Amino acid sequence: MAQGKDFIMKESYTSDEERNNRRLPDVDFSTFIISLYSSALVQLGEIPDHQTGLITKDLCIAKQTIDTISMLERKTLGNLALEEDKLMKSLLHELRMTYVKVRCL
Repeated sequence: MAQGKDFIMKESYTSDEERNNRRLPDVDFSTFIISLYSSALVQLGEIPDHQTGLITKDLCIAKQTIDTISMLERKTLGNLALEEDKLMKSLLHELRMTYVKVRCL
């Protein structure tokens, strides 16, 4: 289970009822960036896909997701709260380092 401030993501659900009654986090910039980050981790093969439970790698798509976050960093320069900016920079750095590690293996 991934956790962050006001963010909880379950990797699987035990029943259709649980899936239909889950509480989704409020949509804000931080949860949007965390969503992209989580997608990139799946694409890098670092965590299993939450729907299939399978670990797969697609470095081309992972790079595109990382580039998307980088573009958002440039486009939002000076318009984010300090915490949002720190979060984006931190997650982007982690994804870039993970991409290099996975690509070199």
